[in-house]
Amino acid sequence: MADTDIWSDWLLRRRHAGNPELGAAVAAQVGDYVDAVLDAAGLGPGMVLLDVGAGDGAVALRAIERVGAGLSVILADPSAPLLRRAAERAEAQGVREACRFIQAPAERLADVPAASVDAVTTRAVLAYVADKAAAFAEFFRVLKPGGRLSIAEPLFRRDALAAAALRVALETRPAAHDEPVLPLVHRWKAAQFPDTAAAIAANPMTNFDEADLARLARAAGFEDVAVSVRSHEGAAVLAWEAFLQRAPHPLAPSLADVMTGFSSAECDALEAALRPQIEAGRWLRRDRVAYLTATVG
Repeated sequence: MADTDIWSDWLLRRRHAGNPELGAAVAAQVGDYVDAVLDAAGLGPGMVLLDVGAGDGAVALRAIERVGAGLSVILADPSAPLLRRAAERAEAQGVREACRFIQAPAERLADVPAASVDAVTTRAVLAYVADKAAAFAEFFRVLKPGGRLSIAEPLFRRDALAAAALRVALETRPAAHDEPVLPLVHRWKAAQFPDTAAAIAANPMTNFDEADLARLARAAGFEDVAVSVRSHEGAAVLAWEAFLQRAPHPLAPSLADVMTGFSSAECDALEAALRPQIEAGRWLRRDRVAYLTATVG
């Protein structure tokens, strides 16, 4: 059985590049996301929560911490390594008996009976699901009448549109223009996000926005659908090596990975342009997250 996969490798290592300062900043930001999801989930003692895409248990274990005894949690995730990690954390926190672990993707929750849970939560899950309609249908199926859905999903479309705009700018600039760094920045960003209209429309990470999530929830049968978008920003002083090694999402290469395709001169040029800003704390992390709540009638 594999000890790691792309999901666990990113969540436990590549997301913060093993850097303690960045790791602390990421943990604080994730805590904000988790609490926002749980604030809207309406949980209480005696309820059953299904956390889909549970990862290492951030939402589920925080829910138990907040509600206390009497809350039962089902943790579903397609990643076996992450489920093992979540089980280890639950054991360490003395709440293993309150948890059930299911290896399953969001769109196929066959091991969860219909109308059996009081709340469904997700955090950064549907962005990686191609058939989002099937996932919403499963959420609706497993919820009891009166059950509540509370999700938080990252919105990557703007990142992709920025990469596409940079591509167009480079393709249409005057031939005599010899600015060396922008093409390198584009190669970096285009390796992490689609950069053409067709690719953006075809990629599950970038082919939706908050309005699409609301539409999908209503189509699945949910009522009282409410959606909002919040921007989360934060600056950090980082060592250059940490910046090189971090990846913005599980499917993205790090900048260090991208630079393996650069010449030595290109690597030097990009480092000269970016490193002073990174190490001076002028690098701003900006995330846009859609929060959606809905109920089953």
